[in-house]
Amino acid sequence: MKRNSRVSTAVIRRLPRYYRHLAELQRKGVVRISSSALGKSMGLTASQIRQDLFCFGGFGQQGYGYKVDSLKEEIGEILGINRGHTVVVVGAGNLGRALIENFRFSSNGFELLAAFDVQEKMVGSTITGIPVYHADQLEAFLAEHPVSVGLLTVPISVAQCMGERLVSSGVKGIWNFTNSEISFPDSDVVVENVHFSDSLLALSYMISQREAQEETV
Repeated sequence: MKRNSRVSTAVIRRLPRYYRHLAELQRKGVVRISSSALGKSMGLTASQIRQDLFCFGGFGQQGYGYKVDSLKEEIGEILGINRGHTVVVVGAGNLGRALIENFRFSSNGFELLAAFDVQEKMVGSTITGIPVYHADQLEAFLAEHPVSVGLLTVPISVAQCMGERLVSSGVKGIWNFTNSEISFPDSDVVVENVHFSDSLLALSYMISQREAQEETV
């Protein structure tokens, strides 16, 4: 399968949507789907879908469409779902606990190994079977257990510091939920900064635009 190493960020951001939507179609028993039907169900154009998938090689046949299970498997491979990724959570407070308890790490190709915190009431406990260690044990744990991603849910004041500890211990990616921008320019670690406020403000904009349109009618 041909791979284009210079895929735009916009295309990469759409790949998980394709994967999630194809999984839903698979659950509904859909065997084959055209680019037009797939685009209509996802709010995209058929042309956009064909262009996105062309970045990674040809998957469907003209007039024949895509096999849902095969396309889902191919996109899953592109996303690295079957590469045995592992993750640890640093910060087992309210948000960290909620993610551990509710986010389906395994369904997204990640094995959740452990959590770390500094609160005495948390250290030594388990959250849905996941052990919580003291943050002082982070480096020792990572030395024995290679970890792909560190999920940060610590206070903003220690976000960069904890990120640097993860990076120096060989973590390949940081999933940052601290609501602060962190970066590691001297390393090749990938950082995904998650800001809930961005999504809420985007929703606010769309609501405001609709209200403004209604007021002019």
